[in-house]
Amino acid sequence: MGVAVHGGTLTTAVNAAVRAEERGFESVWTTEFYDRSATVSLAAMALRTSRITVASGIAYAVGRSPLVLAAEARDLAELSGDRLVLGLGTGTRTMQRDWHGVDGASPAPRMEELVPLLRRIWTMDAAGVQHEGRFYRMALHPTAAMTPRPPLPVYLAGFNARMVQAAGAVADGLVGHPIFTRRYVEEVVRPALAAGAARTGRPADVPVAGYVITSVAEDGDRARRDAAGQIAFYTVVRTYAPLVELEGFTAEVAAIRDAWKARDHDGMIAAVSPAMLDRMAVAGTPDEVRDRMPGFHGLYDRLLCYIPSYGLSDGEIGERLDAAIDTFGS
Repeated sequence: MGVAVHGGTLTTAVNAAVRAEERGFESVWTTEFYDRSATVSLAAMALRTSRITVASGIAYAVGRSPLVLAAEARDLAELSGDRLVLGLGTGTRTMQRDWHGVDGASPAPRMEELVPLLRRIWTMDAAGVQHEGRFYRMALHPTAAMTPRPPLPVYLAGFNARMVQAAGAVADGLVGHPIFTRRYVEEVVRPALAAGAARTGRPADVPVAGYVITSVAEDGDRARRDAAGQIAFYTVVRTYAPLVELEGFTAEVAAIRDAWKARDHDGMIAAVSPAMLDRMAVAGTPDEVRDRMPGFHGLYDRLLCYIPSYGLSDGEIGERLDAAIDTFGS
């Protein structure tokens, strides 16, 4: 089991990494947004830990050139003593276009070109790298001695089938999404991963690092409310419509979107049905979430506790992290 830190401060991320390592967690994952750099968070966590895997879930693959991305990852691997998993994602097309100023077309083929290029940069020798692709061009001729290094493990974030196929085709694993349900993973994600792997002649058993929204508090109703807020925050995004339709949550999500437009935070949370909460999260008191988590066992190769952050203060996020680590730590 691992733990994912989204929101809060750099101190929040570092403290979570230290405590997760002390309590026997396998990995700690940090995210990236418009107010947080995953690479800086990873560096801070790596410096304060010695055994736990540190991972980005995710760092933006857009907005960084392949060279900068490869160099940052190489430094992070050295800093962590090769405990790094580089999780990459593109964000939504709106994020690509409006946040990063890049063309949001064809994100999956872009990732299928990027990941092999990163591996070529990491293993580069004196011959350098020459690449002419659809999305990237590189003519790198080293002017100093090069020390090739083995490729780093790269996971790709994917939600819809085509991006999940890209992970199967070129990546070392898939980073799932916090609102994945068992049905969506079994009927959409796993088949898409296998199809992508078959297209490039790779083994079909591509590992999945899957988030489970994990909200723990002595006040079980408050914990469930926090989890519902996180679900509402994500399901308002139209990119996730395939899961919403598969699970039959169309009416609930329509109400969530209406509340979002009205900036009605309480209304968004109220529109999250018990079925949505049951299929997308474990939430409640420590005893309640211990009883609920086995429902997600066997679904992922790396099960990650994803702590709610939407609508919570930095201090509250830290408290939720501590509660989850205490509940599931050894």
